[in-house]
Amino acid sequence: MTETRQPIRLIFAALMLVLLLASLDQTIVSTALPTIVGDLGGLAHLSWVVTAYLLAATVTGPLYGKLGDLYGRKLVLQTAIGIFLVGSALCGLSQNMVELIGFRALQGLGAGGLMVVTLAVVGDIIPPRERGRYQGYFGGVFGVSTVIGPLLGGFFVDHLSWRWIFYVNLPVGAVALAVIAVAFHSPAERTRHAIDYLGAFLLGSALSAIVLFTSLGGTTWGWTSWQVLGLIGATVVLVPAFILAEARAVEPILPLSLFRNRVFAATSAVGFVVGFALFGAITYLPLYLQVAKDASPTRSGLQLTPLMGGVLVTSIVTGQLITRFGRYRIFPIIGTAVMAVAMVLLSRLGVATPTWVAAVGSLVLGLGLGMTMQVLVVAAQNSVDRGMMGVATSGSTLFRQIGGSIGVALFGTIFANRIHVELAQQVGPGTALPKTLTPGTIGQLPTGAHNAVVEAYALALHPVFLAAAGVSIVAFALTWLVRDMPLRTHSQSGDAIPPPRDAETAVRAA
Repeated sequence: MTETRQPIRLIFAALMLVLLLASLDQTIVSTALPTIVGDLGGLAHLSWVVTAYLLAATVTGPLYGKLGDLYGRKLVLQTAIGIFLVGSALCGLSQNMVELIGFRALQGLGAGGLMVVTLAVVGDIIPPRERGRYQGYFGGVFGVSTVIGPLLGGFFVDHLSWRWIFYVNLPVGAVALAVIAVAFHSPAERTRHAIDYLGAFLLGSALSAIVLFTSLGGTTWGWTSWQVLGLIGATVVLVPAFILAEARAVEPILPLSLFRNRVFAATSAVGFVVGFALFGAITYLPLYLQVAKDASPTRSGLQLTPLMGGVLVTSIVTGQLITRFGRYRIFPIIGTAVMAVAMVLLSRLGVATPTWVAAVGSLVLGLGLGMTMQVLVVAAQNSVDRGMMGVATSGSTLFRQIGGSIGVALFGTIFANRIHVELAQQVGPGTALPKTLTPGTIGQLPTGAHNAVVEAYALALHPVFLAAAGVSIVAFALTWLVRDMPLRTHSQSGDAIPPPRDAETAVRAA
């Protein structure tokens, strides 16, 4: 790369810090969720702490992608980080579940731009043929940080307070902002643009209605209640309205022409189903470890290490192989098959199951995920021109997060329904249980009641992982629709890049 161009190692230092910020938040929360919901107001709200974040990130992702295309990535990314940090601080100050869910949504409004804009920057400066190598290292950074995340989350819960899982974002975010100010020199276009606010509003409203009726139907409200029927009716109206608005928009937030691109359509479908299985099921793995296996938050974080190690290994290896051979289609095919096997293994977990069995299932899941998620983005980016890079990246991420939002909501409904049934069957009618069941209160129950509650939790989690296995099989079937396209050897901007050996050295140095 010539002196007039941005240095690879500074760019990657900045982008890696942003990914560290996003991945730390997701994984720190996972091990602390049982304690958080117990402290602030009940197990029934567990899924909403995740759903609010995912929904907000999902809705704003395409808007960030479009704004990055129109006005430059740097300012958009800095704004997203700022919103994320404000939300993090307010989450740490939350005094009740309503506040926490609301501030998690605010945090998600910022998080929606972190991954989307970061991946779009990679698409700007790195040609697809080399992009697998670079994004493989991104996957490695994600894997390493997510190993640290559960451990930090468990440590904060055990020794300080769950509030520190949000406060820890602040110093990391401050460093990220400072590095980005130095490393990025994204040219901002100063021409007039038409932002598709109507499309963003309709998309957000439609997704909100979908997540609300899938998460509240059958639990808070009956499936035939006027509230659920109203939300279903709103979905039926809002989705076509969004499609119509995008067809007429001057600069649509999610151009319909993208869906005429076979590669984008196929990778989006696969991403939706992968997100559905991943976010929906993995939310409940720490709950199993802390309740059924009596693990502390710190220990449950350690027991998630195989999952993150699997992601780390296959992300890097897959990226190297894509760069060497220029082919990507086989990896999501194998990855989703491995995911399905992992979900079946996790569905067999019980109270008496050795901990190493859960570790093996987690490792297998991580290996499958590492071969799938990054590759879908590479394929989508490779299939569009520079002007569509941001919306293609955000669109690819959008469908994975839509799947995750719906998955968390639906699996939360499955778990909430089953836990009531299993508790009624396992616990005797004369046994008094605490109003709020958390790992701490369950551990204080008399032996008979404790064993019955633990058994009920393990049984209630079986259908969650089984449903995730079924969804993973659907993803496997869809991956066969993804078509291999030759990976370009020049970036979308036409810039050259360092030779592979130099590039690898730069990444390591960053």
